[in-house]
Amino acid sequence: MDDASMVGLMGRVTGTVGPGLVGEVIVRVRGGAEHFLAYPANGTGRIESGTVVMVVEYLPPRTVYVTAAYDG
Repeated sequence: MDDASMVGLMGRVTGTVGPGLVGEVIVRVRGGAEHFLAYPANGTGRIESGTVVMVVEYLPPRTVYVTAAYDG
């Protein structure tokens, strides 16, 4: 999977994402759902489990930088 095909995909946090933490998200890709290690795109802030996120950067093979998809 290339960088362009991952960026913009939506996922859900399954392990809290935040500074000093290695979070986890599940993203629907390649006809299924896969888990990725996740970090906050802005480097700060905390994204709690269950939050819908958008991938803004992908580092192969299993790391993504994410931001919350919705305010609130």
